[in-house]
Parts: sequence; structure tokens; C-alpha cells
Amino acid sequence: MKKTLAGLGKLNKFIAISLPVLLSIFLVRMESLAHRELSPPECRVKKWDIPVSFTQKQKAPLIERLPVTCCQNDRSCLDEVIYGQISEKKALISAIARSLQYLQTANAAAAYQNYPVAGITRDRVFKSLKRFRELLLTTNSATELHQAIEREFVLYQSIGKDTKGSVLFTAYYEPLYAASRVPTPEYRYPVYRLPPDLNSWTKPHPTRLELEGADGLQAVKGKLRGLELFWFRDRLEPYLAQIEGSARLQLPDGTQTAIGYAGNNAYNYKSLGRELANDGKLPLEGMTMPIILDYFQKYPQELNIYIPRDRSFVFFQENHGEPAQGSINVPLTAERSIATDKSLMPPGALALIRASIPFPNPTGKMEERIVSRYVLDQDTGGAIKGAGRVDYFLGTGKLAGDRAGVTVSNGQLFYLLLKSKN
Repeated sequence: MKKTLAGLGKLNKFIAISLPVLLSIFLVRMESLAHRELSPPECRVKKWDIPVSFTQKQKAPLIERLPVTCCQNDRSCLDEVIYGQISEKKALISAIARSLQYLQTANAAAAYQNYPVAGITRDRVFKSLKRFRELLLTTNSATELHQAIEREFVLYQSIGKDTKGSVLFTAYYEPLYAASRVPTPEYRYPVYRLPPDLNSWTKPHPTRLELEGADGLQAVKGKLRGLELFWFRDRLEPYLAQIEGSARLQLPDGTQTAIGYAGNNAYNYKSLGRELANDGKLPLEGMTMPIILDYFQKYPQELNIYIPRDRSFVFFQENHGEPAQGSINVPLTAERSIATDKSLMPPGALALIRASIPFPNPTGKMEERIVSRYVLDQDTGGAIKGAGRVDYFLGTGKLAGDRAGVTVSNGQLFYLLLKSKN
């Protein structure tokens, strides 16, 4: 996520560590959903999967192909929402502007210098984004935009986890928690600043248990004394903030601020969801965020058993309310930013995702819809590895968290680039 809500997206930048960019990974996604159908009968898997002839002896993470022609009456092929809601088009244009800004930096130049896919260059990605923005502003419907893309663009499709294009989609978000700048009987559980002497600490660094104790209250006795940044009411909340890599905070005086990723203690993340399954406390199949949270609500004393098993520990900095940032150091845009493995996928590039995503119906119940969305690849994360993983940023707060916690489906990932002659 990086994120810096993706503050965790920054984990790969600073150290190879398997912390997730999302709370969803904490909950252990289920392969039992792997065969969910992502299109109506006339448009099923073969239409969106990579042709068999392309997969033979395939080594690159992306394969060039022509845009997918929409099936008749398959509205899920089109990103119609950007023409139905002005705010959606503005959000996408804003996300594009942020990627264009990134692509003009020295960091982008370095990232593309040894990019592993022939034909994908920083200049081509930049020009493709500019042309797509022009089309977005001059076309009047999703169908018209799609037709223009078919004329002017090619797609580079991720080979996925099976060389056929199947990509596992999860989601992440920026949580909103009540917090205090000072400890009180109500606000007891802290998050911490980055220790200024971290680089001089003896390696291996202290584990989570050694840093904060089993109950999360013992850091005052050790290396983190005096580094408390904010205090939370609940034992689980600062831990979840570490998994997500950032959080927005509601302070007692009514103001808000935010914290983002600043560093870590260099241990791999251990999933609490999987630990509960290993101990026979919950079945692995069907495990979701609501199930995990419900378990700890019933048995809060077990937080002191399971949280210390995760040796990883994340430090924060106050971001003073700034939007969550991705690994390319631009703000993330809800439902228009994704996180991928940046050793394989082009940072800042325009992508098209097609997957089953949960949306609330009028009663508040989550219903899944197969959607196509134009997004910007602006983040990464320690648990987002390989060509078969995408983490979808859903925004800030409870609704985003509710949706992220049940987002898991297999779909496809495409990058849009202008045809070479353009």
C-alpha cells in the first residue's frame, strides 16, 4: 500500500520485506475463489486471456497484443463511470497529472533505464499518458474512447500467475482512527517515530515483541522510549496502521492529521490470519477481514498472543493531513491507483484492469460487479510480488476498508501504450 498509505509501497525501496500493502493480505486471500467468472458466456476467459501462441517460451512479464474488442452488450468491457460522473473523470485526470509529474523526475529516469520489457520506455509511457488525456477530454462516451484506443494504442498484458494472464486482485485503503497526541487512560497504545540511530542498531534488529512487549505497552522500557508519535484506544489499531503503512487520524479536538511510513525493523511480515488458521482457531477457507476482526472482538486477550508473532515493525512520520502517497511519491487516487511489483511493471504507467470488485448496494450489503477501470500504476508493496498480483487502492475510511476486506478475484491487467508509429 508502501503507500505511504502506501507507505508500505516504500518497503521495497528501502528493504526487501514481505509486509503487505493492504489489510487484505493480513486476512489471507482464498484460492477457492480463483475460478470466479469475470465475463458473460460470450466473452469468457479466452477473450481476455493471453492467446496460447503467445505464452510459449514466454519470459517477459508483459506481452504485446491488440486491444480487446468489446463483446456486444457487455458493458463491463467499458469504463462507463468516467462519463457518468464528473467527479470520476476529474479523479482520473488528476491521477494522470500526478504520473506525468513523476515521469519527469530523475527517479523515473532511473526506474526505466533497465526496464525488462523491450519497447516500453519512459518517453513512450509519457506520450501515451498525454494522448490518453487528450482523448479523455475530447470523447463523449466510453464507447468512443474505447474505439479511439483500438485505433491508436496497443496493450501490454501481464502474463499473470499462470502465463495465461490470470492476475489476483486484492485491495487496500487508508484507515481512519481516533488518536491522541498525548497518552491518557483512554488512549494507551502508541505508534512510533523512526529511531534516529536505527542504522547503528545491532543486527538483527529487535523484533516486535522485544520492542513493544506482548501487550504493546512495554516500549517505554527500551529503545523506543520517547519516540511515541500518537496514541490509540485499541490494541489492534496501531498494528493495522502498520500493515496498511499509513492512517488518517481524528484527534480529540476535532482536527485531523495523518501518519505515513517512515521505516521498519527489517523483518518479514507474518500473517495473523494464517496463524489463526494454523492453530485451528479459524478455517483458512473463506477467511475475510470481517471474520478476523470479529474473532479478536470476541477474544481480545488473544491479540497479545498473535500480534507478537509478527516480528516486523513499522515506524511512522506525521504527514499533517497530506493524501496517502504511493511508492513513486505522488498522492494516490481512490479507485484510480494500483500497486504492483515495480521490478516488473512500469511505474506511473496507464493501465486497464478488469476484475470483480465489491460495491455497496442501497442496503449497505456488498455486491460484486465485473468492471473495467483505467488506472495509474503508482504504488508497490512487499507482499505484491510477481506478474500475477495487483493491489487496488479504494480510498480512506470505513467504507473503503469494508470493501477492501472482501476484495479478492482473478482478472486481467493491461498497460496502454501508443502504437510505435505514433
